[in-house]
Amino acid sequence: MLAVRKARRKLRMGTICSPNPSGTKTSSEVCNADWMASLPPHLHNLPISNLAIPGSHDSFSYWVDEKSPVGPDQTLAIKRLARISLVKKLMKKWSVTQNLTFREQLEAGIRYFDLRVSSKPGDADQEIYFIHGLFGIKVWDGLMEIDSFLTQHPQEIIFLDFNHFYAMDESHHKCLVLRIQEAFGNKLCSACSVESLTLRTLWEKKCQVLIFYHCPFYKQYPFLWPGKKIPAPWANTTSVHKLILFLETTLSERVPRGSFHVSQAILTPRVKTIARGLVGGLKNTLVHRNLPAILDWVKTQKPGTMGVNIITSDFVDLVDFAATVIKLNDLLQEDTALAKC
Repeated sequence: MLAVRKARRKLRMGTICSPNPSGTKTSSEVCNADWMASLPPHLHNLPISNLAIPGSHDSFSYWVDEKSPVGPDQTLAIKRLARISLVKKLMKKWSVTQNLTFREQLEAGIRYFDLRVSSKPGDADQEIYFIHGLFGIKVWDGLMEIDSFLTQHPQEIIFLDFNHFYAMDESHHKCLVLRIQEAFGNKLCSACSVESLTLRTLWEKKCQVLIFYHCPFYKQYPFLWPGKKIPAPWANTTSVHKLILFLETTLSERVPRGSFHVSQAILTPRVKTIARGLVGGLKNTLVHRNLPAILDWVKTQKPGTMGVNIITSDFVDLVDFAATVIKLNDLLQEDTALAKC
């Protein structure tokens, strides 16, 4: 039954990435796992800050542990309430923002990952976990899953944005950075001029991973990019209208050079939103009914210097999100063709 559910989920995304024993690809196997490698040659020399790239919000939150302590990202009041077992079950409904694992997201075409990490109270070792209200999987396990995909798809480039750190001192940061080095090794791309990064230059260097680290600790390692190089303005609203207005405004204010840009196409629940839809959870209360309207906005966008770059969403499998963002790169092809006429 589980296998059937997974197959249906992949069909919903328009992707079936199973290998073909004959070595040839059928139409059902042409998925988004290699979409960067499949871009036309004239886009290979374009800065990747000008490409349209799909990303996920709270990328790791496809699984959270109800049995673990409530995370340090929560208030004291929530921690006290969570002593009641039912409260953690309800928290899970609002903490989970994705259905797909890292591997499944990568196969669907997601290339930007929004990551929040924390140490866990009572852990004797210095293990770091993903966190969103409740603790998720170990960061190391997630990194290894991502690296396995990248080894099999050597022309795909990913962005790992470590933007929130909880209960972490210097020793925890050193442990995390060491894990990143161990996982990716030579695949890591050193910080440099954003405009110099094209698919071709990254392929030539065999670099596939850009790590953004929103903490002064980044200064100690050449492969950690400062957080300011990837601004991600946050609308913090439950209104689709206000969200779209915010996305348009922040795009118009985008700095044309020197950084990437993340458009967070997400709605954020308020306390009263959670109270009204307590049992339904984030997906059923806020995301499911509003995602089609958000996708309609995505379809009207155009990548480029002053256009969209990275666009993130909750529950990226509920609509054809990744494929819609990737298709925006066709507009760059049209521009190039017109310039040659």
